[in-house]
Amino acid sequence: MQFKLNFIFLVLLSIAFNGISQAIHSGKSSIFVDTKKEERIVDNIPPTISVLSPILKEGEVLFVKENEITILGQVNDESGIKTLFINAEPKTLNENNAFVSEIKLNEGDNEFIVIAMDGFGNYSEAKFRINYTPEIIFRTLNGKGEYYALLIGIDEYEDPAIQNLDNPIKDASKLYEILVSQYTFENENIILLKNARIEDIINALDELAIKLTSDDNLLIFYAGHGWWDEKANIGYWLPSDAQQISKAAWFRNSTLCDYLKEINSKHTLLIADACFSGSIFKSRTVFLDATKAINMLYELPSRKAMTSGTLTEVPDRSSFVKYLLERLSANPEKYLTSEQLFSSFRMAVINNSDAIPQYGEIYDVGDQGGDFIFIKK
Repeated sequence: MQFKLNFIFLVLLSIAFNGISQAIHSGKSSIFVDTKKEERIVDNIPPTISVLSPILKEGEVLFVKENEITILGQVNDESGIKTLFINAEPKTLNENNAFVSEIKLNEGDNEFIVIAMDGFGNYSEAKFRINYTPEIIFRTLNGKGEYYALLIGIDEYEDPAIQNLDNPIKDASKLYEILVSQYTFENENIILLKNARIEDIINALDELAIKLTSDDNLLIFYAGHGWWDEKANIGYWLPSDAQQISKAAWFRNSTLCDYLKEINSKHTLLIADACFSGSIFKSRTVFLDATKAINMLYELPSRKAMTSGTLTEVPDRSSFVKYLLERLSANPEKYLTSEQLFSSFRMAVINNSDAIPQYGEIYDVGDQGGDFIFIKK
């Protein structure tokens, strides 16, 4: 027994005198004590990175409405931080190991990367995602842009040679209810014409031309018979007093275009459930990529149209109006552009009727690339 104790003592003594190092592990670092050399610390644990404001976690997405955000974070390491980079730019830490960074955001998903390195070459990398969706800002000269509508439904025709319809007034009335109850249209700003004569249509357009300002928005809806004169390249709406043998009371597309020039609205959207002149469109069945922010679309004046198709006669039970009203009524979005509305029901119309609905800019009446935007209450 004594021999074993002496042997252990000799081994320990040999270690002490021959300078063989011994590792002492304590928490983060490994401390090596060497009798022949100076004490040295070996650190193989990387720094920790955290974002304090706004609260961000890796793998999650923060949604913001501003294009710039201030990031407040902290980096910790027992051995001290040697370098800190945010999106490849060097940053400095304050005495509490905190950092502040102003980050400009592009619309959509943005990623910012924080890399911290300690004095031993250990580093950590943290990736965070921020989605910037700009809030719509309606900037008008007086801050009071109003929404107006002219809704025309014609069921009955005075000329027995023109067949009566059953649904246009119902469709126009239903649209009236949706606009007033769900969107920013006031009762007093909507003109609902039932079985309108040509004089009624012209008087309503004259009234709108006087009343509307460059801050206002106008929706025109027509449901009734239409006619396309292919030989003359002219389209018409047929008011209730239209006669088959005379075009005196037929409402020409060109007359409507003249009014669209005269009515000084910010945005005008025409929705026609009738044959409409193909030449009125600057482009047809157009689908823009919708990459611009909605507020930019609102800032640029627009003159857009969507129609039920190119039929010479409107079907009495219109799939076009059916799906239009359904999409408007069920829309969950606060802001809905006319293009988004059209694209939401276009295929439903094609799959359930013989019509191919049309959408585009109205030719030569002042469209500058903006869009009509429906705003939910």
